[in-house]
Amino acid sequence: MPTRSPARLVVALAVAGVLAIFLLYTAVAGHSTPTLTPSEIQGKSGKLQVVGTVVGTLHGDSHGASGLQFQLVDPQGHGGKRVDVVYRGSAPPPLFKVGRSVVVSGTYAHGRLQGNDIVTKCPSKYTSAN
Repeated sequence: MPTRSPARLVVALAVAGVLAIFLLYTAVAGHSTPTLTPSEIQGKSGKLQVVGTVVGTLHGDSHGASGLQFQLVDPQGHGGKRVDVVYRGSAPPPLFKVGRSVVVSGTYAHGRLQGNDIVTKCPSKYTSAN
């Protein structure tokens, strides 16, 4: 009966060890960005995404010194918490307007989200076809 080479076992164990280290690293040190609603943002700070509906009036320009300023509320209208947003960057998406559901990415501090990316949700994709 031929004996098997111990090299196969060593290679298999090495691959398993590398995969285990990778999984451990991504679980512990992986930096995911939390996505919150305006009612969940209380007490948070740092990089995050806020999902909400644009309310109030739009002030400024995304290319201006003071940025484009607006407020977000919870998408389903739960809670009365509003988040002030100052967006600086490229022009907002074409569908961006008051009443639209959006996801704004940026840095939250001192009650204000400094946004650097806006994604709008297309309402036709989320309504029933009656």
